[in-house]
Amino acid sequence: MSLANHHAVVTGSTSGIGLAIARAFAREGADVMINGFGDPKAIEEERSRIESEFKVRCVYNGADMSKGDEVEAMIRDAAEKLGTVDILVNNAGIQFVSPIEDFPGEKWNAIIAINLTSAFHSIKAAVPGMKAQKWGRIINTASAHSLTASPFKAAYVSAKHGIAGLTKTVALELATFGVTCNCISPGYVWTPLVANQIPDTMKARNMSREQVINEVMLERQPTKQFVTVEQIADTAVFLCSDAATQITGTNISVDGGWTAQ
Repeated sequence: MSLANHHAVVTGSTSGIGLAIARAFAREGADVMINGFGDPKAIEEERSRIESEFKVRCVYNGADMSKGDEVEAMIRDAAEKLGTVDILVNNAGIQFVSPIEDFPGEKWNAIIAINLTSAFHSIKAAVPGMKAQKWGRIINTASAHSLTASPFKAAYVSAKHGIAGLTKTVALELATFGVTCNCISPGYVWTPLVANQIPDTMKARNMSREQVINEVMLERQPTKQFVTVEQIADTAVFLCSDAATQITGTNISVDGGWTAQ
């Protein structure tokens, strides 16, 4: 398929799933705005690589996803630099693992802000433009944890359940405007976010690294394999295709069978 003449914003896209989605959109011809934290030199190298490899425009905005005014300003910036924002992927996310009685309030607030509230702000800012052109694709990165729960992840599970509900609501509001809104719910994908939560899970469960991977992460994933970032990215590309025009308000599991149990 071709996404030429489309313009995408992908939050949390300097690494992991978000970067894979941004690259997949660029591969199909879309101009993209990437966003996220990281080493400025590495981010610039990735931005430049996308432009040179796929011959599209790629711009960067370092908006802090925990700050609603910066999120909405990012959407305006993308519209000014790219022309429109007709594809929006809310992918930014953080994680923290702790028993509920020890869960720091500031960690709860940060996870809800970045994993859930940022999507509200970006959608709010992007929808008027999508309505005006009568075409748009909103894709939210949810999680298997939008459909089920795991211990020690109170904030993350709450935020992802919230993303699933937000997706349905926005889909209903935009159903007659040519704009779809869906979420993708990966199982365990090997990304920096997953790798970084291993030490906390080791501590919380008193397990070795290997035990966390095999007995916690992949224990509920029947295929016993991590999902790849490319598989998530290709699902996002499909949701932007003509074939997906009547797919809206859905929660698409890409989880190796996790939520089939």
